Amino acid sequence: MPSIKSKDKINISVRALIEFILRSGDIDDRHRSGKSDAMQEGSRIHRMLQQREGSEYHAEVPLRLELPFEKYDLIIDGRADGIITPDSGTVTIDEIKGVYKELKRLKEPEMLHLAQAKCYAYIYALQNSLSEINVRMTYCNMESEEVKYFHFGFTFGELKSFFNSLIEDYRKWADFSIEWRHKRNDSIKGLQFPFTYREGQKELAEGVYRTIYHGRRLFLEAPTGTGKTVSVLFPAIKAMGEGYLDRIFYATAKTVTSMVPNETFEILRKQDLSFKTVTLTAKEKVCFTGETKCNPAECEYAKGHYDRINDALYDFIMKEDDHSRKRILEYAEERKVCPFELSLDLSLFCDAVMLDYNYCFDPRVKLKRFFGEGVNGSYIFLVDEAHNLIDRAREMFSAELYKEDFLKVRAGFLDSRTLIADTHPAVKEDVKKAKAVKEVTKIITKLMTSLSNCSRALIPVKKLCEPSVVNPDIEEFAAVLARTSVLFGELLEEAGRAEIRIDNEALELYFNILAFLDTYEIMDENYVSYAEFTEDKRLKVKLFNVNPAKELRKCTDRAVSSIFFSATLLPVTYYMDLISGDREDYTIYASSSFDNSHRGVFISGDVSSKYTRRGENEYQRIAAEIYEITSVRKGNYMVFFPSYLFLEAVTEKYLETFDTSEQEILIQERRMDEDSRKEFLLRFEESDKLLAFCVSGGIFSEGIDLRDERLIGAVIVGTSLPMVSFERGILKDYFDEQELNGFDYAYRYPGMNKVLQAAGRVIRTEDDIGIVALLDERFLERGYRKLFPREWDDIKEINLASAREEVAEFWNTQHIT
Repeated sequence: MPSIKSKDKINISVRALIEFILRSGDIDDRHRSGKSDAMQEGSRIHRMLQQREGSEYHAEVPLRLELPFEKYDLIIDGRADGIITPDSGTVTIDEIKGVYKELKRLKEPEMLHLAQAKCYAYIYALQNSLSEINVRMTYCNMESEEVKYFHFGFTFGELKSFFNSLIEDYRKWADFSIEWRHKRNDSIKGLQFPFTYREGQKELAEGVYRTIYHGRRLFLEAPTGTGKTVSVLFPAIKAMGEGYLDRIFYATAKTVTSMVPNETFEILRKQDLSFKTVTLTAKEKVCFTGETKCNPAECEYAKGHYDRINDALYDFIMKEDDHSRKRILEYAEERKVCPFELSLDLSLFCDAVMLDYNYCFDPRVKLKRFFGEGVNGSYIFLVDEAHNLIDRAREMFSAELYKEDFLKVRAGFLDSRTLIADTHPAVKEDVKKAKAVKEVTKIITKLMTSLSNCSRALIPVKKLCEPSVVNPDIEEFAAVLARTSVLFGELLEEAGRAEIRIDNEALELYFNILAFLDTYEIMDENYVSYAEFTEDKRLKVKLFNVNPAKELRKCTDRAVSSIFFSATLLPVTYYMDLISGDREDYTIYASSSFDNSHRGVFISGDVSSKYTRRGENEYQRIAAEIYEITSVRKGNYMVFFPSYLFLEAVTEKYLETFDTSEQEILIQERRMDEDSRKEFLLRFEESDKLLAFCVSGGIFSEGIDLRDERLIGAVIVGTSLPMVSFERGILKDYFDEQELNGFDYAYRYPGMNKVLQAAGRVIRTEDDIGIVALLDERFLERGYRKLFPREWDDIKEINLASAREEVAEFWNTQHIT
């Protein structure tokens, strides 16, 4: 959608214009083609067809039309796939579309495809004074390379009428965009930092602004309480007012984290900042049906959605600036549109978008309207809690399949084929549907064979697993998968015509196949493939992205600037290596403005969480040390363990041994729903004698804000190293081969991040006072101590005998009993 490049210009691509103005009808997920986004793929097909043409054929011709209006110039641009200019005769615009459906089923071109070609034809005819021009729609099956053509002839008058109608419909959106931009920027000019600057906070904000100004990346570590959210957002907004960017994408690892920037925007709006924001929430969390069955037969909001959405969107964007999850749900219900699709469309007209990492970086779900191939925009990424990005990115860019799933889905198709053929109600009532039903059963038969072939192709890999193997030969498997994906695409196409819904397990396998094939195509030295038997004896084949920096760079290189910030980014070179791959990026370590004497940091070296030390005696000793530390002063404490098993073992000893009448014991359960989590955290508001046993790296070790007396101490048991596993071994070996410390990159650094996140729960404001106790002999080693924050400048070593006395001395210095 509109990317405003200067004071009086609005740019929009031909494709974006067509898809926005001419969309109509239903949302229907039953009509999905054989690739996740066939319209944006097929570069190979384009080149192949273009190279077959003669000298009269001109490929990839850029077209641009500037339309002057009173308040701005509207610039329409795009690239024609081909223009045929014969020595004599009529010029032809060639529009190429790579598809996965069988071309015999394609009776006419897609309306949006033809409309796009007509726009190119109009622009070329206008600029070359042509009275008539032809359009050729070229469809090519990307598997068989079969080609089908559709030919059209248009007069200039016909195209002018069509194009002017488009522009007239778009004018109100362009008028709004330019008027809002001026209003927003005028309000930014007078915007002041909303608080008194803490020590170092102004320098932090200035560093963010300089990074945006120079178009660079920044890794920013700002300890808890330094006000990093407002220190990042304020200079970003100021840079927007100066024209360095059009939109902010505030990316988070968890939905709850988006509350903080939204609160900051509300504070700034009280200074009369005009700023439109939207929070994107996962589809399954906002779906009115609860099942995300996005088709007109099963969702009333999907039926006719595109007929209603533009009017609803315009009304909503004109009336409100803060488009929260709550308001989106209310408005979508009122206007009978899909809330998820409404939120996506709102993002086109908002100044800041709060969203999950996935929507920025995941190749399968990222917002292609902003981040797709060939889409340009002036935006920045603000990546909060960036310490989470490495593992999340590895998940995004990896793919896996299980041998057993192919036969499981095949068995499901065996049952459904009989059911469809014998009992489908459409067979006798509708000839077209009956034909589609018959075609569905044929495709299912072929697909069942193909699924068997997929399973069979993994037999050689299975034989190599004892119980695992690195870099097995999966070339034949990938080839069979490709053929299977095409059949799946054909099935979805025909099932949509027959109004037959494909089983969710089959759909999940299909999308996993697509992900696997897409990943297989881009595998390089940053990937390791492996196969292994899981605990439940299933054979897993995985394309494992060990270093996500290259793939993340493809995303961040398109942005004006990217700011990665967290309270824990130590050592920063680790995060630079795996997020950007560039140690020349900017870095800032923001000093804490808090009084360090308000925090007591203790290390006990007479206990350990090492596997070789685990046992009844060690659990008893750890329980005793926890008691000595937390019973000195009444208050709320959290104790973090490296695993649930460890938590349960020590908790059992604690409850058996010590009088807990003066403490309220809380225990984090393995699976807690949203209500259970809220209830757990509510106890910190209501009680002053909690001892909460939690898991390091879990839902309560980061992203929660327990200020003042709600939490006065955190005890962290163990170094929180990831469990030893085959995959972790792959990481260690990979980084050793890169001449980096494999143990550090695979185990120590991820583990210490969990430790520091848990420790950060204690001191949240300048008035907070509390203790952090690290229980493990390894914390005394240099390899761990060098990762401590610099503000931990007065660490006390303790043991079971001295713990109570040392902790009491700290509390006494605070004049608290």
